[in-house]
Amino acid sequence: MTGWLLILALLALGGVLSTLGDRLGSRVGKARLSLFKLRPRRTAVLITVLTGSLISAISLGLMLLVSERLRTGLFELDRLEDRLQSSRRQLASSQAQLATSQQELNRAEQGKRDAQQRFEQAQARANQLRQELAPLVAQRNSLEVERTRLSREVQDRDADIRRTETELAQVRRRIAAGAQELKDLESNLIALRRGDVVITSGQTLASAKVTLEQPEQASAVITALLQQANLSAFRRVLPGQQVDRQILLVPKSDIAKLEGLLAKPGSWVVSILSAANVLRGERQVLAFPDLRPNRAVVKAGEVLASTTIEGDLSSVEAINRRLNLLLAAAYAKAQRQGTAAEGLQFDAARLSQLGRDLSERPAGQVAQLEAVAMRDADTPDPIAVEVRWLRPGAPAGAGPGPGRP
Repeated sequence: MTGWLLILALLALGGVLSTLGDRLGSRVGKARLSLFKLRPRRTAVLITVLTGSLISAISLGLMLLVSERLRTGLFELDRLEDRLQSSRRQLASSQAQLATSQQELNRAEQGKRDAQQRFEQAQARANQLRQELAPLVAQRNSLEVERTRLSREVQDRDADIRRTETELAQVRRRIAAGAQELKDLESNLIALRRGDVVITSGQTLASAKVTLEQPEQASAVITALLQQANLSAFRRVLPGQQVDRQILLVPKSDIAKLEGLLAKPGSWVVSILSAANVLRGERQVLAFPDLRPNRAVVKAGEVLASTTIEGDLSSVEAINRRLNLLLAAAYAKAQRQGTAAEGLQFDAARLSQLGRDLSERPAGQVAQLEAVAMRDADTPDPIAVEVRWLRPGAPAGAGPGPGRP
């Protein structure tokens, strides 16, 4: 509506000014006035031209005054066209990036579907193994009961007992193989659910034995331990990257409480533990401090665990499994007694040689084994053990070294 009013106003104004210019030119002509030493006729023409220019100027000025679009189009048209071209180029670039992102999204969705399919297959296999292990476990229990009854009631039926023990050993081997496969599948299931776990819940990131001479030293000791834990966590979570920031998060209240406890007299073991499982590439690692008194955990020569190798057990694989169980039992006892060390130290080469010696012993010979601590160890100290074969003239077994059970 405003445009039509403007047009009507311009028409009316042009008509009025044209009439006034025409009359003004006629009067100038009749009065035979002269401007700038021009003839009267040319003076009249000049007045008419000036009047027409005035009409155009007033019309243009009125339009510019009333219409913001006209001002924009007249003075900013080139700049707007440049911005339009730039916007079109940006739109084309954004569309290309959108297409690339869509392709990456499609690939990610396909990977997700493949991972889900593998997860379902592994879960189905795990369920199948659980079902297969249930009757085997029941059969093992039944055979163990039968062996006990036969040993107690019929001493002269050695042949039947030996046959029963052979069947029991076969069942045990099948159970052990199935349990190992189930463990591997469960590990795969966890990996599919959680991704690449580089730090497990409760894992020690840094540990130190602390005995303060002055309570004021607690803050500096805790700061150094947190820096060490942050360095360890950073290298595990973001391998290959420069350690340039703090990714370890420990509640301030826990740190304040730890400072207060460290100020008390005594020898302490301070550890920084992960509060949850952490995947490779994460940006934060939640942790909490653990404080326990430093004390003697094991003594040199202490028997941490023992086991018996039956006379019919002669395969290297079965004997190695029994040795691993012996070391695991020794480490479990060390943990119950308060050790903060991760794993045991032993000579892997000598342990392997002991396994071969046990597999080559005379048929039917029963072997007694012990896992013995080699030296005294406090709470944070590594536990060094050796496995001893308790028979006259037998090798000493597996001594200390960098191995783990």
